Amino acid sequence: MVQMGQDIGCAKAWLEAGNVVGIPTETVYGLAGNALNTDAILTIFRVKNRPAFDPLIVHTDTPAKLSRFVTSLPPAAQQLADAFWPGPLTLLLPKRNNIPDLVTAGLPTVAVRIPNHPLTLQLLAELDFPLAAPSANPFGYISPTTARHVADQLGNQIPYILDGGPAQVGLESTIVGFEDEVPRIFRLGGLTQVQVEAVVGPVTVQTHSTDNPAAPGMLSSHYAPRKPLVLLKPGQSLTLTDEVNPDRAGALVFREPVGGIPNGQQRVLSATGDLNEAAKNLFAHLRWLDALDLDLIYAETLPNTGLGAAINDRLRRASVQQ
Repeated sequence: MVQMGQDIGCAKAWLEAGNVVGIPTETVYGLAGNALNTDAILTIFRVKNRPAFDPLIVHTDTPAKLSRFVTSLPPAAQQLADAFWPGPLTLLLPKRNNIPDLVTAGLPTVAVRIPNHPLTLQLLAELDFPLAAPSANPFGYISPTTARHVADQLGNQIPYILDGGPAQVGLESTIVGFEDEVPRIFRLGGLTQVQVEAVVGPVTVQTHSTDNPAAPGMLSSHYAPRKPLVLLKPGQSLTLTDEVNPDRAGALVFREPVGGIPNGQQRVLSATGDLNEAAKNLFAHLRWLDALDLDLIYAETLPNTGLGAAINDRLRRASVQQ
């Protein structure tokens, strides 16, 4: 079984040898490999069973290193980096030729961020290359927020997981790109639209799904449990049809359990209505429900404000059946 621990030297050695390892970030756990090594990138795609047309995010530890793999930084990008790095912000920037096309799915831009986790920042500081690191889970499945989640799903395919405890944000980073230097949100995440706009002014949001994504995390079916997920509107009462056995159903709810399903088959995201707590619990609660012997899971959407918009985005994608 895969080793887990806080040995940065061990993680570094595996990465320098061209292997991939699990790493913690404040958003979710990543499956990391040398972003400049095509063989390591191919290993990431193979382990995740990820389609090669879905680009990866490149991680580094200081803004000073950006010039090694991006050619320019628009003024609005600089403002956002100053405000939110390290943190749950990814920027789409024009790439240098040393970033393999496999990382960017052939696009001229590369997604980059500085994660806010002390272990991973220390690891990145000791490496002489950046790390490509999508979420450390099989492609399309619920993102991992603990080292144990990674081990349970990928443990027989990777040599080491750097265990940094539970992810503190629990949602992937917000992705911001630039067209003629004008910022645009390509993925909602741990940074809200309001926070972005407080720094750079009004932005458009273009998170629609596509089979040829301009940024990571834009595909229509993603973050999904194995069981069918049925969405409920905020506060919507549950009406079970004759075809649904309540003992075979589960529910992911915002503040309080819904009627009709045993409480032991429900998970509350935040009893106090705290959107930060809800985001932190989202993927772990979905995993818990998915592990039960159920036929389907109901999920209550949240008020579409702040982090609620990003949580709803994940729930909508998780409900899409391929």
